[in-house]
Amino acid sequence: MPMEHFTSKPQWFQLLQDEIKDKSTLKIGLVNLDDVSFFDYVGLHGAKNMETFDIKFPKVSNKIKWKDLFPEWIDEKEVSAKPTCPEIPMPVFEVYKELDVVVAKVPCKHVGVDGSRDVLRLQVNLVVANLLVSGGWNKNRPVYAVFIGDCGPMWEIFRCEDMLLHEENLWVYKPELKKLKQKILMPVGSCQLARPFSEQEQESWKSYPASALDKTVHKPREAYVTVIHSSEAYVCGAIALAQSIILTNSTRDLVLLADDSISPKSLHGLRAAGWKIKKIKRIRSPHAPKNAYNEWNYSKLRIWQLIEYDKVIFIDSDFVVFRNIDQFFSYPELSAAGNDGYIFNSGVMIIEPSKCKFQNLMNKRFEVSSYNGGDQGFLNEMFVWWHRWPTKLNTLKIFINSNHRDLPDDSYTVHYLGLKPWLCYEDYDCNWDKVESQIFASDSAHERWWKVYKKMSMELREYCALTPQMDARIIKWRRKAKKANFSDGHWRIQVKDPRRLSN
Repeated sequence: MPMEHFTSKPQWFQLLQDEIKDKSTLKIGLVNLDDVSFFDYVGLHGAKNMETFDIKFPKVSNKIKWKDLFPEWIDEKEVSAKPTCPEIPMPVFEVYKELDVVVAKVPCKHVGVDGSRDVLRLQVNLVVANLLVSGGWNKNRPVYAVFIGDCGPMWEIFRCEDMLLHEENLWVYKPELKKLKQKILMPVGSCQLARPFSEQEQESWKSYPASALDKTVHKPREAYVTVIHSSEAYVCGAIALAQSIILTNSTRDLVLLADDSISPKSLHGLRAAGWKIKKIKRIRSPHAPKNAYNEWNYSKLRIWQLIEYDKVIFIDSDFVVFRNIDQFFSYPELSAAGNDGYIFNSGVMIIEPSKCKFQNLMNKRFEVSSYNGGDQGFLNEMFVWWHRWPTKLNTLKIFINSNHRDLPDDSYTVHYLGLKPWLCYEDYDCNWDKVESQIFASDSAHERWWKVYKKMSMELREYCALTPQMDARIIKWRRKAKKANFSDGHWRIQVKDPRRLSN
């Protein structure tokens, strides 16, 4: 019977009919469903003004594991071979170009953390995303996704801003196709580098109808952002970071989030260095021990509240930037360099601020675990599908089983792990003075930080002054290094750091 006489119309279906008013019959693609299970599940038996299509595609091989999609290391420089990703089969999209709605049942083989890294779950989400872009892109028309089942859509692919309805185990989305297309242009995992700016821009506008292009070009609002909280230990680092970005002739804003522990004097110096200051209330890491180094690291979640920006690149304040990285704003959330296993390093990453994402992160912070008790562990559970940036965008100052301690010449940034340069003498890296810190020791990396320092104004250098306490700590460990007769011999250096001589 006609739909207008169908009395038990579900809310989500009424919503779609109201949205798609110019269609007498809705064309609905079914992913991981068949007609019988679809009608049984949604209670639409008897509805005549719809046509359903079973989307056919081979299921991904159960031999492919998450670690195959997100390997710890890939040959970025293609010395031996170009990195490749396992095949994730897709439908023949040309067959389904007229769809108005895609309804999918997301596989829920596991629950919790294990289920979030299910390859079949990812495949179903990517099938839906590709169907929507394929059907709506050329005709510049809205298309919709409906997810049903206990396991919902992947929020890394389907943005919470695009959600029209959520009721129990059903979700309805009207995706912004330009953003969704940028997602499906990415490799299926970190098994390959995310596509570079030039290739992605060319592909992104390919076949896009002229009628859909905004006559006034939207200039994205973008910024670099860092966070300092709980103490002033990183004020000098944040000042050096800002100065290093400015030296690369970046055109983006610099935003620093600071809590009440940062004094007015330090805030003045941070502003003088180039930061726009935004005051925040810090967030405790629920899985970190009290007084641990990362107890308040969840304060980093505040970057998702910067909704005045379309995208921000977060950088920890113990970094310096040596080459302009503005081009990396073209990549989607969440892009970052790899770390251990299948996780990314949250020291440099691009995110897209959003009220609903921030709220979701806050809501999940107690129930979702963190392998290290800090933000990196938590974010890796929340964003399991991420895009690999080259390692040179986050060069870690760490040297394991290596006598070669020079940084690569093409590094965009350096992450100063271990004792920070401003806590040492200008003359040498004091990580050499402690056995447990020597993996972080590098004279060349140390020297590069001090080159940034020497380009700072005298006013800004004052925020990197060597205090008597800092000086006493270095002297203590130099004496221990001398007593141990460390073979590197840095304890023999006659220190001439002017900061020391001024005390």
